[in-house]
Amino acid sequence: MGRGEAMIKGTTKNLGVMGWPIAHSLSPVLQNAAIEEAGLDYVYISLPVPPEKLKEAVAGLRAMQFTGWNVTIPHKQAIMAELDAVDEDARIIGAVNTVVNRDGHLTGYNTDCIGFMQPLAQHGCSPKGREGTLLGAGGAARAVIWGLLRAKAGRITLGVRNPAKAAHLAEEFSAYGEIQVLHWEDGAFADHLAVTDLLVNTTPLGMHPHVEGMPPVDWTKLKKDALVYDIIYTPERTRFLSEAQAHGHAIINGEGMLAGQGAAAFTLWTGVAPDLALMKRALREELASRQSK
Repeated sequence: MGRGEAMIKGTTKNLGVMGWPIAHSLSPVLQNAAIEEAGLDYVYISLPVPPEKLKEAVAGLRAMQFTGWNVTIPHKQAIMAELDAVDEDARIIGAVNTVVNRDGHLTGYNTDCIGFMQPLAQHGCSPKGREGTLLGAGGAARAVIWGLLRAKAGRITLGVRNPAKAAHLAEEFSAYGEIQVLHWEDGAFADHLAVTDLLVNTTPLGMHPHVEGMPPVDWTKLKKDALVYDIIYTPERTRFLSEAQAHGHAIINGEGMLAGQGAAAFTLWTGVAPDLALMKRALREELASRQSK
């Protein structure tokens, strides 16, 4: 039975996701599936908030005693100034994706880092002392970098189109571990692939509907037992992952990260660990439904 208006009562606690635009968000599907499965008296809604209304929206959610909410583009950095406290992970990453309201005191968290690391653990991959290579150095890379550094990765290499721009990101995180930047079309980057244990695509290249896109990778150079991870979750298997698998590499797609960050937020709000497999199923079913329309 799906959640309908009859299930929302005077005691129901409110959760949501704040962004602009927000109609495309998968979070309501994931979170309401988890709420229903756990038998909790919560509801999770979309919260369309234009950038110029962010301050008012946060004040309104605080006043209405929302239990918490997720934060997505374009508010993940700007909302930090509107909160009473920011967790260390969110501060270091420089972005908040989850807010918890404890008696009117708003704390910001970043669960993207947890979401990224969970599938690695499930694959028995410990980054400790290993070589991690990221493709891209945009906003999505920040949580990945911090997750690997926190797990004591040996060295992180950013393979990018614009090394000068990525150098600023590397400098930000250099206090926590060794990071180098290489142009992804240089011979030095191709050579570096030979010592890479984990290769992660953090770019949007290959995301639906532009499924032919992918970052440049010379698969013949990549270390034979390297694990290949794409944080994109639609399509389920990107060209990047298909080519990696064709060259004999184990692969991870982005659905585990998306479900994992949602599950971590769910626990922060409710104190309950949700059914992660159920959240992944709900995600896949919703994506299939959207793509069939």
